[in-house]
Amino acid sequence: MKILVCVATCLAVGYYSGQVTQESVHTWFPTLKKPFFNPPNWLFMPVWTMLYIIMGVAAGLVWDKYESDKYEVRNALVMFTVQLLLNMLWSILFFALQNPMLAMLEIIVLFLMIYETHYKFKHISKTAANLLIPYMAWVGFATILNISIWYLNREI
Repeated sequence: MKILVCVATCLAVGYYSGQVTQESVHTWFPTLKKPFFNPPNWLFMPVWTMLYIIMGVAAGLVWDKYESDKYEVRNALVMFTVQLLLNMLWSILFFALQNPMLAMLEIIVLFLMIYETHYKFKHISKTAANLLIPYMAWVGFATILNISIWYLNREI
């Protein structure tokens, strides 16, 4: 049940993030210069859906260990919540506010928070920590993509 709650929460955040991006994806985003390695737009939804599901499973596995180590689990889940909120904030900064520079600074903080969450999860459940690796890798790629988009579209 804990895994289902966490998966549903992550998918809800993903849904909200998707709603925030909808208009800009079709109006503003196509006008930006993008690097050669920019994935096609259709790829983002299935990748993010999969990532939100595995993030939820990871959080649920950690939450399931609550009785054995309340302090560590609570701290890990707070860190998870913070990074999940930062994940949502990135969509607002990049797409709703159309500010690649601010989004670039924020996604660097997001990546560090995911790394810290991974570290905390590793002390509770190695499986949960391993489930965060694809998410960390994708956000690392997204960070490089965000930096590239900012660089290509900065005002000189």
